Amino acid sequence: MSNRYEARLLRVIDHIFANLAGDLSLDALADVAAMSRFHWHRVYHAMTGETCAQTVRRVRLHVAASELTRSDRPVASIAAEVGYTDRDSFDRAFQVQYGMSPVVFRSRGVPFPFIRKTKETGQVFPVEIRDLPARRLIGLPHKGAYFRISEAFSRLDVIIAARGLFPQTRGMVAVFYNDISLVPEEDLQSFAAFEVGSDLTCPETLEERSIAAGPQAVLTYRGPYMNLPAAYEYLFGTWLPASGRDPGETPAYECYLNTPMDTAPEDLVTEIHLPLE
Repeated sequence: MSNRYEARLLRVIDHIFANLAGDLSLDALADVAAMSRFHWHRVYHAMTGETCAQTVRRVRLHVAASELTRSDRPVASIAAEVGYTDRDSFDRAFQVQYGMSPVVFRSRGVPFPFIRKTKETGQVFPVEIRDLPARRLIGLPHKGAYFRISEAFSRLDVIIAARGLFPQTRGMVAVFYNDISLVPEEDLQSFAAFEVGSDLTCPETLEERSIAAGPQAVLTYRGPYMNLPAAYEYLFGTWLPASGRDPGETPAYECYLNTPMDTAPEDLVTEIHLPLE
């Protein structure tokens, strides 16, 4: 990983240890990392193999476990020191992490090792940086599971076909506005769209959105849509840290170069676009 991204991760880890009882929310840690809140969680998860919340919980409980074995201070006092003002919440979290209550853990007198899930090395995908013009989109918003954005595309196809607009479209685009590990599935927001030129008036019942011109990292993925998460993990967890570039404030989006209507799953080609600063 590049030194800049390594420095950000180390700064966040240092901040967590120094502020166990403080605000360790996602937004607060994004500020410490000096990175866009929009992409920080995804970058952190892809690089480390765990979410910010998992790291915070693991560090807090590890410090508490160590303190339990070396002092006779009240459990509630130790819990508060690491950010748990409610004793019941602390006991439940501790039980999940260590398989026993804080009291039983203290009686054993030996702290568990400080461990976390190891990030596995994944597949490598081709990525290039392109300086792209602005994109104008017309389409329909979708709320809910991302895989069901096909419903919005189906409705969009009918509208575009009924109005004879397919010759004026330039390809299918899907914009995904939320991180699926942070937002409940029923609240996920996305946009199913076609790219069009500036001369086309947006039809009634459709919405218009735009993607700004500028540099974008473009990952080309070939294969079934169900395996796209591996490509995102590579883009955010491997390529981006090594690139020395920062992600922009706008969401990543997908461009579909062909369609399952006439293409075998293994031959589908999708571009994942990540706007850069």
